[in-house]
Amino acid sequence: MSTPAITTARRAKQILIVRKDLKMGRGKEIAQACHASMGVFTSKATIEDGKLIIPIPEVAEFWLNQSFTKICLQVDSEEALLELQAKAEAAGILNYLITDNGVTVFKGVPTRTVLAIGPGWSTEIDPITAGLKPY
Repeated sequence: MSTPAITTARRAKQILIVRKDLKMGRGKEIAQACHASMGVFTSKATIEDGKLIIPIPEVAEFWLNQSFTKICLQVDSEEALLELQAKAEAAGILNYLITDNGVTVFKGVPTRTVLAIGPGWSTEIDPITAGLKPY
C-alpha cells in the first residue's frame, strides 16, 4: 500500500456503536467491538493459495495508513442499531453488524450487539452518527 499524503480536508474514521441496553460486561463489549471492527474487512476476504486476500477501498487504505481513528458510541436499542446500519448502507459506507451467537452471555439467543460503520470519510459518517452519545 502506498501512503497517501495527509491533508486536513480528508479525514477517515471508523465508528463502533455498542448497544448499552444489553448491559454486557466490559470485556464482552470490547470483544464484540473488536469483532465488528475486523468484520468490516474479513467479511469481504477470500483465501487464495493459502493467502488472505482482502479488497481495500481507497478510504480504508487511507484510514489504515493514517491515524486509524476509532470512536465508540452507544445506542439504547436494537432498533436504533439497525436504523444506523440502514443509513450506512444507503450512503454506501462500509459497515458490519455483529450478531453474537449467544453461547456465553445471551442464553443461546442470537443477539445483535455492535455495529461498525467505516472506515469511511468523516464527511459521510458524521451525518449518520451525529447526536449519538459517547460510549
